[in-house]
Order: sequence, then structure tokens, then C-alpha cells
Amino acid sequence: MAGKRLIVVHLPSPTGGRRVRVDGEILGLAHNVRDLVEFLRRAGLEIEPEEVADSPLIDWRGVGPDRWEAETRT
Repeated sequence: MAGKRLIVVHLPSPTGGRRVRVDGEILGLAHNVRDLVEFLRRAGLEIEPEEVADSPLIDWRGVGPDRWEAETRT
């Protein structure tokens, strides 16, 4: 599909935050939805914060947009 870009939000890292990739390029480590939206904006993608959970453009790896911190072991 022409013009479609692959956005991947990886699992939270052990120290917190989630790596964000667009078309294989790492944009940064997002710690919340606002960070994600800003990274995407800088990459030329306009997605509103309230749209990220349901966007077909974003591949959420493992967990959705509710979790940004590392899983704690008890």
C-alpha cells in the first residue's frame, strides 16, 4: 500500500519507556503517549493522542498504550 508507514511500539524496556520505530528507524524511547505523538509528528505523521490506541497504523508489541513502565517482579 503506497504511503503507508510501519509504526512499531515495542514492549516496555527494563528501565521503563518503549522504543518507537517507523519503517525500521528508531525514533526514540517514549515514556508516555505524548512522547509517542511527538516522535510521530517529527517523522511527519499526525496522530492525535486519543487515536493511538485504535490506530491501524501502530503495531503495539505485547501490550497496548496503557503500559509504559517495566513490569515489576514480586
